[in-house]
Parts: sequence; C-alpha cells; structure tokens
Amino acid sequence: MNKKLTLSRSLLSSAILSISMQANADDQGMVEALSGFNINDASFMQKSGFTTGLWASAGVTGTSNGKTNAPVLFNDKVNSFDLDQLNFYIERAVNTEGDKWDIGGRMDFMYGRDANNTQAAGWDGDWSDAGEYDIAMPQLYVEVFAPIGNGITAKLGHFYTTIGNEVVTSPDNFFYSHAYTMLYAEPFTHTGGLFSYDINDNFSINGGAVMGWDNMTENAGSWSFLGGGSWTSDSEASSVTVQLISGETPTDNTVMDNTTMYSIVATHDFTDNFHYLIQHDFGTHKNIAGNQDRWYGINQYITYDMTDKLSIGLRAEWFNDVDNARVSNTGANYLAASVGLNYSVTSWFKVRPEIRYDWADEDVFNSGNDHDQIAIAMDMIVTF
Repeated sequence: MNKKLTLSRSLLSSAILSISMQANADDQGMVEALSGFNINDASFMQKSGFTTGLWASAGVTGTSNGKTNAPVLFNDKVNSFDLDQLNFYIERAVNTEGDKWDIGGRMDFMYGRDANNTQAAGWDGDWSDAGEYDIAMPQLYVEVFAPIGNGITAKLGHFYTTIGNEVVTSPDNFFYSHAYTMLYAEPFTHTGGLFSYDINDNFSINGGAVMGWDNMTENAGSWSFLGGGSWTSDSEASSVTVQLISGETPTDNTVMDNTTMYSIVATHDFTDNFHYLIQHDFGTHKNIAGNQDRWYGINQYITYDMTDKLSIGLRAEWFNDVDNARVSNTGANYLAASVGLNYSVTSWFKVRPEIRYDWADEDVFNSGNDHDQIAIAMDMIVTF
C-alpha cells in the first residue's frame, strides 16, 4: 500500500499542481471568484443535471526523526512539498425528494501521492506503475432512486466506503494527517451494490453486497455484507451511525478466511460552533485454521469554529493492534494526539497546519528504532 519512487519537480510546478479545483454550490471556486465563470452554470450542464469539478491538495511534513512519518500513511514522506491529490469528478446527483424514478452516478479520477493508497485490486491497482505518484479511480458508480415507500436509493458500482468518520478526499477532513482507524482498521472502497432507505426524518438504514475491501474483480465470487443504520435527533445536533462489513475472502482456490469489522460514530453539537465526535472500531480476521486476530480503537474529535474562516481542532486516539493484524511487523498499542487549524484564506483556498504526537508501547517509529515521534505538517486545498 505504501509505494516509493522519487519524482523531482520544480517549486513552480509544485505550486501549480497544488491548486485544487472543485465546483461548489455554496462557495465560489477560484475560477469563478477571479473570472465570474462557472462551467456548471452553463446551459448544457444545467439541462443534463451533471456537475463537474477538480481539486488538488499539497503539503509538507517534518518529524522529530527527520526520516519518515510512517506508520502514519498518506503524509508519510517528510521534508518535501508534495502533491497529495489532484482529483477530477463528474456527477449527476439523484433527486431523492421527488415521487419519480431518477438515475445518476459519479466518477472520480485521482492523481498524486494519495492515489496508491486508494487503489482496488483488479482495477486501478493493475494500472499502477508502482511509483510514488500514481493514479486511481476510487469511484465509478450508477445511482438509482426508486419512489417506493419513502424512497429507496441504490448505488451500483465502485464507491467509497460508508464505514468510519475520516475519508480519503482531502476537502472532507478536518486534519491533514489521518487516524490509525482510517488508515488500517477500515476499507477505503467497495465494489458491489448498496441500498439506502430513510425510515423517517430520524432513522435510516442501508445494506448490500460488496466484494470485500478495496477490491474490484479479484475473487469476484466472494461477497461481503455491508450495511447498518443511523439516527439523527430532531434538532440535528446529535447523531449515531453504525456500519458493519462481514464476509469470506479466499486466500487461494479453496481456503476461506473471514473478516468482520464494525464502526460506531456518534456526534454532538454543543453549540453552533462547538462540535464533538467519538468513534469506536472493532475488527477480526479468522482463518480456516481457526486462528483469529483482532484490532480495535477509540478516537475523539473536538472542533471549535472561532470565526467563519478559522477553526481549531483536537483529535485523540488509542488503537490496539497487539495481534499484529494491521499496522506493522510488530504488534503494539498506539496513542496519537493532534491539534490543528483550518483557515479559509478565501472561499477557494484553505490551509491546515497540524502538530501531532505518536506513541507506541513497541519501537515502531523511525524504521523500528523509536517508540514515539512528533510531526509538524501543513497542507493547502484550493477549490476551483
């Protein structure tokens, strides 16, 4: 999952590639802010119902050991300014409020250092050149709304997981770095079908069949269940979401392993500006011989919006991988704490500085030489 290849670029080209382009209905992107033009306002786009956009994010990380940020992935490379994501998408969102059938879908195409962490076996993983900078197509799906009862929405194809809180897409996370649960405890993408249904304004459920974790066509006959439910309070200040994936995956033509994990995410807004989130993950992997490995953890987030442009956040996590199932060659308990800022310089340009401390009860940092490390990092996201 972590591939290395040095790619030199000039500072100017790095700055150009760090521009993020994403059409947003609420905030002006860079092109619209500077020129007044938005391709999604064009008549042919309005008639078709499609929207398109592109973002990029880039950043730099430094650590106390000066060599690597691993096993914290995505921003594991240190001492260089790198393009993390250049992500193009085109989408037609389905109308889930109407009383008619509707069809839509989405395609995402990513280039950058994050792409090789987001590839699926038997799909974009086959296109990989094993380089530090790579390509991925993390989403390619059709979405259908059926006006049955309160409405059923079906997502069919290749799509991001519903499990957990943090996601791959840079604009949708508070922190630049990622929690261990997102990096190791959960899948990134699925291939299959997922059906969603809103029972009422408070409760919704989903469920479907997918071909395991981060997989497109390999072991195509081995299916997993993916699904769960969520609750939102009447005031929308509180919510709880539970998602689970469980299924068998063949390790060869005859031997079947089982992987099962769930994630619970609860949120509460104490005020309009003060937000809290707690997440618990638990997973198991059991092979045909009956041997079973477990991993689990808890992470919490507190964010406070000081102004409409500036927010501060704290993330604290404990992740247990003593069975050596997920992270490294040495089983360990991991503790991590991050404090960071989100500052929107303009409607289309955001910076995310962060200070992070990691500790483990085994020497897993600095290539197995240290039990802790400090990282100082910052990335930038610009929307077009």
